[in-house]
Amino acid sequence: MKIVADSAIPYLEGVLEPYAEVCRLPGSAIRQEHVLDADALLVRTRTRCDGKLLGSSRVRFVGTATIGTDHIDLAYCRRAGIRVAAAPGCNARGVLQYIAAALVHLARTQGWEPAARTLGIVGVGHVGSLVRAYAEQWGFRVLCCDPPREEREHAGFLPLEEVARRADILTFHTPLDETTRHMADARLLALTRPACVIINTSRGEVIDTGALVASGRPCIADVWEHEPQIDGRLLERALLATPHIAGYSAQGKANASSAVVRALSREFGLPPAEWYPSEVAPCTPRTLSWQALCSTIDGHFDIAALSRELKRRPGEFEAMRDQYRYREEYF
Repeated sequence: MKIVADSAIPYLEGVLEPYAEVCRLPGSAIRQEHVLDADALLVRTRTRCDGKLLGSSRVRFVGTATIGTDHIDLAYCRRAGIRVAAAPGCNARGVLQYIAAALVHLARTQGWEPAARTLGIVGVGHVGSLVRAYAEQWGFRVLCCDPPREEREHAGFLPLEEVARRADILTFHTPLDETTRHMADARLLALTRPACVIINTSRGEVIDTGALVASGRPCIADVWEHEPQIDGRLLERALLATPHIAGYSAQGKANASSAVVRALSREFGLPPAEWYPSEVAPCTPRTLSWQALCSTIDGHFDIAALSRELKRRPGEFEAMRDQYRYREEYF
């Protein structure tokens, strides 16, 4: 059995080698010739999995150590009989803590307390639900938009336009598909308040970069259209800019690696069907007051320092992402 794996997927070394030949390559370097004789492919977002890559190969399993699958041609995989497994929710607490760091930074630099701000959350899935729960504890007024969930559950979520009009901070936590691509376009941004801060930790293409720059709205960007080539205009005007690492916690990465190894093991009947990296301690969720958050977050994640580094070295976006030292989840 042969497995081709993105070399940036952490904690995998030695896990699958007892049961298969494992070829590890940078995700952006994986080509058709590498997978022709492979049975399984383990990837991140940097590998486009479609007929061009997988055609004529014997691959019958693709596991992505990510929450999303927009880099995978799911229709092709269905037609080809290739099973696809992802890791939904794996990094939800990592992204929560990124948003927490961003909110603390805004409060310090703009001089407000949570009770004075309305937080709009677009997408109330794994991440958005956590952001909602903690933001309400911290004292924010919270408005939520999630059309698919609202249609299924009638949960009282608001239309996107209403949330956009009322929010002081608007944070996006949606998957990327045809319904969310450029969801935040010129029309939507024009509905927001001039001082509304737009935060994107979902996918770069959820927001129209040109429209965001033209709108003059302040923003915090972790994800970018056309990564790793990022828009210099957006980088310059962003209050905080980071290299797509919002979910890069040790626990989030361990969860993702574990999810794809377990799914692969079930597919092929391999022993590590319950594997989790022994070197990572799972997070123990706990409540945290706003005061406690403000006094502890910098010791776990100095978001402003990382932003300054990316603004100084934008050409090293991919290197900064690949070499990022995973932070520990602490709540």
